[in-house]
Amino acid sequence: MKKETVLVAVVALLAGVILGFLIGKKDSGTISVTAPVQAPGPAPMVNVQKKIDEIKNIVATDPANRNAWVALGNEYFDNNQFVDAIDAYDKALELQSDDPNVLVDQGVMFRRLGWFDRALQNFTKASELAPDHVSSFYNLGVVYRHDLQDFPRAIDAWTKFLNLNPGGPAAEQVRQEVEFMKAHPPIPKD
Repeated sequence: MKKETVLVAVVALLAGVILGFLIGKKDSGTISVTAPVQAPGPAPMVNVQKKIDEIKNIVATDPANRNAWVALGNEYFDNNQFVDAIDAYDKALELQSDDPNVLVDQGVMFRRLGWFDRALQNFTKASELAPDHVSSFYNLGVVYRHDLQDFPRAIDAWTKFLNLNPGGPAAEQVRQEVEFMKAHPPIPKD
């Protein structure tokens, strides 16, 4: 009887190993059950410098190409090259000064450098050029709230943002921030 038990155990063990091998074997793109699943590697990186160089070649041969200046600014923006982005956006704004999107993007770069007054100038100008420009009011609120701690102006900017964008992206977070600022006014410094 012990031989039968041992034989059944050996057969069951062999069947389990064979079954595990068959199930775990890669088959038409499926991942092996027995192999640890690895997270996918990073997405292939576009050669950022090559892209920047290509756009720089365009603006070198066609300095009046506003779209190329904006694209160059956007590349610098996306790669946290603040001063270069500001310079490229300056060129685009020299060619067309009434673009609220470029003004806001440049304002974000000013803010990241800690140049809050310049950021506010850009966001304000963008909101004046396009009174329905949601991101200009959002960014005004960010600078007033987080950088300058000017709650009344932050509330004003974000109230305009919420009027234009009551259910859009960031609306609930902004609404909570406004309620917080109303409930917790800053203590006067004197």
